[in-house]
Amino acid sequence: QKYKCDAFNVSVQDGAGAGQSVPHTHVHILPRYVGDLERNDDIYVALDEWAPRDEMVKRQPKLDVLEDSERRDRTMEEMEEEALIYQTLIGEQSD
Repeated sequence: QKYKCDAFNVSVQDGAGAGQSVPHTHVHILPRYVGDLERNDDIYVALDEWAPRDEMVKRQPKLDVLEDSERRDRTMEEMEEEALIYQTLIGEQSD
């Protein structure tokens, strides 16, 4: 309501490979507006390039994001397999 936006992207940064630039896991909540980016996936470029201070800017490998027309939907079986992996990992963290 505060930002009067159409949607949000949520980015969790946990580890240097995920862009974590401070010594704790953190979450970015990005207000989004219909048409705010030419391609919706340009949000990844914006996240890669964003840093709160100049000294935090890192040169990271560019993320290769396929065009929508080049993507294929994952099957239900693939998503179930992935969910099982995450459930196992989360269960191991809880022990």
